[in-house]
Amino acid sequence: MNETILKQVLNQVKEGKLSIDEAMIQFRDFEYKELDFAKIDNHRQLRTGYPEVIFGQGKANEHLLSIVEYMNQRENNILVTRTTAEVYELVKGIVPDAVFDPLARTITIRKVSTQKPESHIAVVSAGTSDMPVTLEAVRTAEIFDNEVRVYNDVGVAGIHRFYDKLGEIKKARVIVVVAGMEGALPSIVGGVVDKPVIAVPTSVGYGASFGGLSALLGMLTSCASGVSVVNIDNGFGAGYLASMINKL
Repeated sequence: MNETILKQVLNQVKEGKLSIDEAMIQFRDFEYKELDFAKIDNHRQLRTGYPEVIFGQGKANEHLLSIVEYMNQRENNILVTRTTAEVYELVKGIVPDAVFDPLARTITIRKVSTQKPESHIAVVSAGTSDMPVTLEAVRTAEIFDNEVRVYNDVGVAGIHRFYDKLGEIKKARVIVVVAGMEGALPSIVGGVVDKPVIAVPTSVGYGASFGGLSALLGMLTSCASGVSVVNIDNGFGAGYLASMINKL
């Protein structure tokens, strides 16, 4: 139950349109909904300002569908990460307006829209191979009602491409930088902007990149100030944090 619905129920009780017993039925699952296989955190929107997000990877299809079906009744926006086209076809059967991004591997269902901040988020990627993680960050920030501007393929192998876009990138409130290989791009960005930088290491790279570990360590040991780092391939975490910063 989000804050808007909570106020509506309380106003209905105040105006005599709803009895206390009827209101209690609606509040029954106020904190969380107990399913056989999951406890859905209905209270998270009120605590944090953001609804619970569904991590799709590893979930049985029937479990994920039940979670989506229940959350869809609660009038919150829904984000499913790390999911597949097969799951999307099943979800579309119960929520026809669900949207699937095959590169980001996300399903989004928009139930409500709020006022976007006047500021925006920049998402900068080093290479086209980083796009799945880049788009996961983008779709996450967008479903939380942020304007996102994307700058793809501006990595250090052709750094002039980044500098061509630097003036635009500097206008953002917060900058997400996605890179694999040696993970150098966030350090460069952090050294030339006055905004917080969220670095996202990806698992893109050859053998000695160790599945993103070299990029992660490079970003963690960055000499540039103002650079924070999320886990390998965690576009969701970067988009979520960028949204929080953009709405401060």
